[in-house]
Formats: sequence, C-alpha cells, structure tokens
Amino acid sequence: MRVDERRSVFDELSYQYYAKKLTNRKKMVPENPSQNRASEDYMPLVIISGMMIALYVISNILATKLVAVKGITISDAGTLTFPLVYMLGDVLTEHWGFRTARKIIYLGFFCNLLTVLYTAIAVHLPSPEYHLEASRSFNMLFCMVPRITFASLVGFLTGELSNSWSLILIRNITGRRLLWMRTIGSSVVGFAFDTVLFVVLAFGGTSPAKDLWSMIWVQFCIKMGMEAFMSTPLAYAILHCLNKNAR
Repeated sequence: MRVDERRSVFDELSYQYYAKKLTNRKKMVPENPSQNRASEDYMPLVIISGMMIALYVISNILATKLVAVKGITISDAGTLTFPLVYMLGDVLTEHWGFRTARKIIYLGFFCNLLTVLYTAIAVHLPSPEYHLEASRSFNMLFCMVPRITFASLVGFLTGELSNSWSLILIRNITGRRLLWMRTIGSSVVGFAFDTVLFVVLAFGGTSPAKDLWSMIWVQFCIKMGMEAFMSTPLAYAILHCLNKNAR
C-alpha cells in the first residue's frame, strides 16, 4: 500500500472515530450517567424542568391573590398550581436522581430572583398619563411580589429539597416499589416546611393570626389532596412514559 493510500485510510478512520465520539457525547445527560443510554432522554429533562420552573414562577404571581370564604382567608391562588411543581420535582428525583433535581431547584430559585429584579425595575418606569390607572394596578400587584417571592424562595428551597431528600430516603427503604408512598410521604414533609414558612413570611404582620393559621391548614390540606388524587397519578403516567422511552 502506498504512503498516500495509507494516509487516506488513516484520515478516514480518524474522522469516523471522532465523529462517533462527538455523537455519543451529544447523547449524554451529564448529571446521571445511568440515563445516558439514549439521546431521546435529554428532551424530556428539558421539558419537565421548563414546566417546573414556569409553574413555580406562575405560582408566585398567583399568590398575590388571596381567597376568602365567609370572611376568613383560607388560601392564595398559587395553591392551584404549586402542587404540580412538587409533582415534577418528584419525577426529576425519581428518574434522574437527587443531584439533577437539586440543580433544577437552584435554577428555579435563580429564575425567581430575575422575576423580582425585572418587576421591580418595571414598577419604577414612568407611564403615560392615559395609562395611569392601569399602571397603578400593575404597581400595586407587583409591589407585593418581592415579599411573596422572598417567602416563596425560602419555603421552596427548604420544602423542595426536603421533599427530594425524603423521596430518596423512602426509596432506599421500599426500593422501586410503592411509588405512591414516596410521592405522598415526601410531599407531607415538603409541604409542611413550605407552607408554614411561606404563609408566615409572606403574610405575617399584614393578616390576622386566625387567617394565618387557617391559610396554613387549608393550604396544606389542599396541596395534599391534589398530591394524592391528581399529582401522584400524573407522576405515574409521566414516569411510565419516560421508562418506556428509555428501554
């Protein structure tokens, strides 16, 4: 074989080697090597993470709306979406592991800080005279966001991290069986921390003590009811699809 032919064969083999190496690297999800078997595994991680963070930010905005029954404040509107945040956190922890879930939780924390920063800037921007009434409503709404977001950040970090940690602890005891026990059991711990910290920090000093207690108990019960009858079945369905695609 001539020198030129050997060089050509060597170049072709080198190209195939590095092309295959680059393709395999693109397929990987670095956070958990056990889930690096298929390139399709990366897109669900992006979608679930994006949904979790979006629902978390939406929950903080909805939390500015209080819900009262017969003159007693029982909850805020953010309770409608917040259990779904925990459900997606359970899916992340169950499928990709605690380390990956923790990174997404920190990313959600950062996104909420950005929400506070830019809404605070927007509140202080001047408005035209014909838009003053809408501007006052906007300012009244988003002036509440920093305190609510601060309370949510403290509650979210404490509650979500304890929820993920509890899920792993229960899984170490039960194994891969009894997913419902992990999702509901971990949510009891996470919701307890989150609800108490959020209500006290967000509304303490502005709402009567009886309203604070009713908000804590009612929110906790609503969240646990949604977790048991809506979020856990959704977690089963999502994990079934993820595991089916991973095979």
